[in-house]
Amino acid sequence: MSYDDSYISMDVTENAPEEASASIWKRISAIRQTASEAFRRKPISHWILLALSSVAMLVAFPASSILSRVYYDNGGKSKWIISWVSVVGWPIPALLLFPMYFLSDIHPTPLNWKLIVSYVVLGFLSAADNLMYAYAYAYLPASTASLLASSSLVFSVLFGYLLAKNRLNASILNAAFIITAAVVMIGLDSNSDRYGGITDQQYILGFVWDILGSALHGLIFALSELVFIKLLDRKSFHVVLEQQVMVSFFAFLFTTLGVVLNNDFQNMKSEAESFVGGKSSYLLVLIWSAVSFQLGVLGGTAVLFLSSTILAGVLNAVRVPITSIGAVIFLKDPMSGFKILSLVITFWGFSSYIYGSSSISKQS
Repeated sequence: MSYDDSYISMDVTENAPEEASASIWKRISAIRQTASEAFRRKPISHWILLALSSVAMLVAFPASSILSRVYYDNGGKSKWIISWVSVVGWPIPALLLFPMYFLSDIHPTPLNWKLIVSYVVLGFLSAADNLMYAYAYAYLPASTASLLASSSLVFSVLFGYLLAKNRLNASILNAAFIITAAVVMIGLDSNSDRYGGITDQQYILGFVWDILGSALHGLIFALSELVFIKLLDRKSFHVVLEQQVMVSFFAFLFTTLGVVLNNDFQNMKSEAESFVGGKSSYLLVLIWSAVSFQLGVLGGTAVLFLSSTILAGVLNAVRVPITSIGAVIFLKDPMSGFKILSLVITFWGFSSYIYGSSSISKQS
């Protein structure tokens, strides 16, 4: 090689990092420009509402999960009561919906028998789903129950493909596999995070009910999407609120029937008296559980329509570690190495799902 050739080779080698750095800065600049344009296209009120909705998702859902465990830790025993609390707040979205009819040029969706039957079926399934999760939180630490509940994504993918004919790609299938592996990992580490007084049978039941509740949650999600496609033929914020109100109302009726048949309303007085902190603490836990759950659902609904399913997926992924960290801080939940690894893997699985969904959205 000649001196000139060596000089040229060295020059190219030295310039390579500079070119790579320039390329990265160009990409960052393009992303900033795209974000700036998107921000200017919407009024400031849109971004304020989106921020509030995102905070509601990230705070209310973890708070609801932790409060469920607080109920059992402080003397609560009824699975039906904690299920009932999840739906007793159904008038909260109704309070937001009804003013929309008077202040905006919108009208209630006409009801027919198919739509009513769909709401009744979804309400029954939601009541059953809440009861399954109540059993899970009765026997499992909140951090473990939250990680297991993330498997609902796997079932949402499965039922969405079978019922709603949603498209799949390698990233989404990879996400389903990764989250399944995380669930198996928690099962293999079952001896490290068990509360005192919980038997082997109860822990296994909590694990099984959590997975079954996640499967049913995935089915409910797919059936709800099918209702929009087949019966409503439209998606708007007030229509989704209508569905939330109606489904929660029927779930409330079914759950109230279960509470009555199980004589749990009569037992609430004695349960409140023996509750740690007394009746006032008992009522506060139940009230805030009801409010936080409905605020979380409202926040998720608003994020879907103000932004996209991608952002909702990102926030759903973020709330899993928030719940786990909150449970460790406030409830002193045990956090083993296996559980931390499972948490990381779960987050990886959600990231893969978000990337796959984003790719499908771009292709569409």
